Amino acid sequence: MRLHSDSFEHRQPIPAEFALGAKDGKDGFGGNRNPHLAWDDVPDGTRSFVLLCIDTDAPTDGALVADAATPIPVAHPRGDFVHWALADLPADLREIPAGSCSDGLTAKGKPAGRDAGGVRGLNDYTGWFAGDAGLGGQYFGYDGPYPPAHDLRTHRYFFRLFALDVATLGLPQAFTAADALRAMQGHVLGEAALYGTYSLNG
Repeated sequence: MRLHSDSFEHRQPIPAEFALGAKDGKDGFGGNRNPHLAWDDVPDGTRSFVLLCIDTDAPTDGALVADAATPIPVAHPRGDFVHWALADLPADLREIPAGSCSDGLTAKGKPAGRDAGGVRGLNDYTGWFAGDAGLGGQYFGYDGPYPPAHDLRTHRYFFRLFALDVATLGLPQAFTAADALRAMQGHVLGEAALYGTYSLNG
């Protein structure tokens, strides 16, 4: 299976149009449009897809992230931050157009619902904005890159597509990427990935 995008090249920078944070954006926000994705060479017997987008370079120390005066070293320990979780995507789907699932910031998050024929899961801005009066809420679907501007590491955003042998995973409404990964165990027929980079430093 092969996954590609017309919005950015594999291993190359993601335009601010597809990021939640941008240097020159209004109030520091970018276009927050989902990027274009397309795939082919799908395994026989595929009955649905799961799509995830994960930043594998998220800093693990919240206090350091909050301290904008102190640069976050490249060697600082990193973890995962989920930006997109879609499950039960139709077996005949081969493309998600740019901006079709997200176009601009939705304060307090997009609601539960469907994108590209699949069901939206929660992304990790749900936890990140918790307690913020203006932004706190449940964030379903796609919300793009917004790495700390004082982080010296360029972040990588991995888009991963899984072809499954079941039509639905039977996930709860407010499911997470971790829920989807657990539920798909034993049902993966194939997978494909690509990643883009993004940084607000420099």
